[in-house]
Amino acid sequence: MSGNPLAALLGLALWLAAPPARAEATPAAADSSAPAAPRGVTGAGDSSTPAAPRGVTGAGAAIDPERTPLPASVLAAERLRRAQTVSLARAIESLSGVRTLSTGEQIGKPVLRGASGPRALVLENGYRLEDYSWSDEDAPSADPRIADHVDVIRGPASVLYGSDALGGAVNAVPADLPDARGRDPFTRTVLEAYGASNNDELGGALRFEGASGALGGRLLIVGRSGGDLHTPDGAIPHTGFGAGNGEAALGVRTAQGGATLRYAHNGGEFELREAGTTAPAQTTHRLGDDRIQLGGDFMLGALRFEARAQWQGHARIVRGGTPESEQSRLRLDTYALDLLAHHGTGAVRGTLGVSGLAQTNDTRGPIPVVPDARMHSAAGFGLEEIELGRWSLLGGARFDQRHLETDDNANLGLPDQARDDQEVSVNAGALYRVTAVVALAASAGRGWRAPSLFESYANGPRPGEVRFELGNPDLEPEHNFEADAGVRVRHPRLTLDVTGFVNRIERFIYPAATGDTRVVGSETLPVYEYTQADARLAGGELAVEWKAAAPVTARARADYVNGRNLDLDQPLAWVPPLRAVLGVEGHATSPSWAESARLGLEVEHVSEQTELSPLDTPADAYTLLHLDAGMTRRVGGRNIEIYLRVHNVADHAYRSFLSRYKRFADDPGRNVVLRLSTDL
Repeated sequence: MSGNPLAALLGLALWLAAPPARAEATPAAADSSAPAAPRGVTGAGDSSTPAAPRGVTGAGAAIDPERTPLPASVLAAERLRRAQTVSLARAIESLSGVRTLSTGEQIGKPVLRGASGPRALVLENGYRLEDYSWSDEDAPSADPRIADHVDVIRGPASVLYGSDALGGAVNAVPADLPDARGRDPFTRTVLEAYGASNNDELGGALRFEGASGALGGRLLIVGRSGGDLHTPDGAIPHTGFGAGNGEAALGVRTAQGGATLRYAHNGGEFELREAGTTAPAQTTHRLGDDRIQLGGDFMLGALRFEARAQWQGHARIVRGGTPESEQSRLRLDTYALDLLAHHGTGAVRGTLGVSGLAQTNDTRGPIPVVPDARMHSAAGFGLEEIELGRWSLLGGARFDQRHLETDDNANLGLPDQARDDQEVSVNAGALYRVTAVVALAASAGRGWRAPSLFESYANGPRPGEVRFELGNPDLEPEHNFEADAGVRVRHPRLTLDVTGFVNRIERFIYPAATGDTRVVGSETLPVYEYTQADARLAGGELAVEWKAAAPVTARARADYVNGRNLDLDQPLAWVPPLRAVLGVEGHATSPSWAESARLGLEVEHVSEQTELSPLDTPADAYTLLHLDAGMTRRVGGRNIEIYLRVHNVADHAYRSFLSRYKRFADDPGRNVVLRLSTDL
């Protein structure tokens, strides 16, 4: 373990840990609000007006995870901060049923019940994130440090979002903007710095926010820089990265509604090790993602009307070993508009809406990857919830019209092409409260997914997977039907969720070996072509939290998925194996040396995946030990928060089944993360 980047932070932490003079208790600096700033102005996708209850948000419809039959959950701010990672997928792995398909530490795609990539839609602030997630080297452009909490819907969410939400949806929600209505204006600045030992990573965040009357604003800047990852056997060369992300938002809120203008940026450069038939190669990737979001809502009688618009520009440049060896350059511009009407706050509530989306893909660089393309879509949907005594009922439907045009491309051997898709999505569910503590929930839904540009039109090498891939322009959209049922327990000392599901996917898209090979440079690559077959994903999830005593909380979670290609009667690729996690955490609310403190231990076991497809590489089972601790205290009149996390305490050598590096390298070894935050 290398501790150089932590030296200064560790020294400061030891000084801060000295017993302080007692002071009046205040909230933790990193997640508290200014005393004069209650929750108020929010992004259009997460309004806090009375007609929009807090909860999992979907296309403007707020869904309370405790009242809905949908398998929905929320990763709150405190637990989100503990992940301390650049990857949103890594940050939400502490939720059952959620895993990460990773390429190093910076590229991670959420895996929801075995569905990943274009089958698991990622949003920020309720707005779709459009990118090249069908690529191994692109991931959702959402920094978990910018999010205040993350909403997750496991299972088909096409009723809310249309294509790409066939397996579920992840929504990274930023914090509400501050509100000073009825109180004095204020400003607040929070500074955060952290270091990580494994890859000599350093980073920090600066947040400035304030409000005057109905006007509130925030500026948040996040910077990160890391070197090569280290395993117990040594470094993995060319795995460093640098990133600069942030947001600027301004909003106004009145009793009858409000509006928010937000700009968000995610960008950086990172190196990847690419698997090869002779030796791993190096590529450098530069990503840039810019978003402008404008949303507003207003009350008219019992209805709340909402309008939301977003422009997103997403760019990716891939180079070989030198800056001059550019391989590909892609640019994706997306324009989206949602018009929504929400009604009801009590027994009957729901949302009706229409959505439109226009998108252009511009392919540049020596390797075209995919052709230039234009896509536009329109949709109308409705989602209703009804409370009938002990019953909570949910139903919704959506119609999507999608048109895609692609230009001829000689390098890819493609003529001009066009296709149209019309799809219907439905969802229904029921929750029955057996007692005040126990509830039974069941839901079912039909979703869909349009083939990606890569699946339809690829004609070139895919170095990360050591194969040459051919697209298939005759692919049809995927359709699925998923049903789940479970038990929920909500007791002051015990929270329990047990859920089982089955997800049948018609015309599942996957690459299949053709038996041919292609020579690319010094590599001889097997040729794969995208095809379709019926498939099934089935499994279950467990999550339990028990407050064993006033200062002690015990937690456990487990998830399992089995994936089958029904036409070939063989396993699906990249299906996560069984995972079980046990943890215990102790709390001290007012020790003599801090305002509050906690210490937690967690044991994570991941089994060997024995159901292997021809595309899979096996990986052994492993067990890891993790530790985290935190404390808050007052120093010089300021709130100070100290956080320590040690991942893989024993420095155990292992290879994750969902890591693309497993062919040639172990996963990272011990990693010590120390974070300090304070208000200025």
